[in-house]
Amino acid sequence: MIFIPCLVQDVLPEIAEACGRVLHAAGARPEIPAGQTCCGQLLFKLGHVRKVTPLARRVMDLFEPADAVVCPSGSCTRMIRSYPDLFPSDPELAAAARSLAAKTYEFSQFLVDILGVLDFGAHLPATAVYHDSCQVGRALGVVSQPRQLLARVRGLTLVEPARPDACCGFGGPFSLRFPGVSEALVQEKAESILATRATTVISAEPSCLLNIGGYLQKNTTPLASLHIAQVLATGLTKGTR
Repeated sequence: MIFIPCLVQDVLPEIAEACGRVLHAAGARPEIPAGQTCCGQLLFKLGHVRKVTPLARRVMDLFEPADAVVCPSGSCTRMIRSYPDLFPSDPELAAAARSLAAKTYEFSQFLVDILGVLDFGAHLPATAVYHDSCQVGRALGVVSQPRQLLARVRGLTLVEPARPDACCGFGGPFSLRFPGVSEALVQEKAESILATRATTVISAEPSCLLNIGGYLQKNTTPLASLHIAQVLATGLTKGTR
């Protein structure tokens, strides 16, 4: 089953479509259960833990039948994997949360580590930077998997900025609570990307793509911003679902 982050559902639905098509091409049977809600990450980061538990229980109930849960966002993946900590005094719910956490994967991690499918016949004639988001790279430790997938994209030249894992400054509520610091971080990130002369920014984190792409566009140096699922889907026909 695919967990669709709020940001993807409301702002970048094309990422969800690409994710489903790629998973289908990899031999999986992707399903998107109806009635999905937020994973609770924003409330959790703001310290409203009690308000997160009803959302977590909803996600746990919806995805309990899944063999695996795949998410095109490292931050939401990390949040779902943190659910067991929400139920310290309820062994039954904690066990259900651990079961869900154990079968929840970030998109590129699932393709490489679980399915073992790396080549989708993708073709993208571009010079691109891959942005290691804090949640995908540091929190989940998913660093080599996206690069293994991108190395098999025809026509794509991948270049590394000075600090590929430097934070872009989004951080969910961080950018709202500390806009000055956030702006300085994304400016530094954008400058390092532009220094590579790349034409495209690729990431596995939708929020980072919006933040980096928005800054570049605002400062009249727009680059194409693509989720890794969108890149891999370039090798698939529109009928592949």
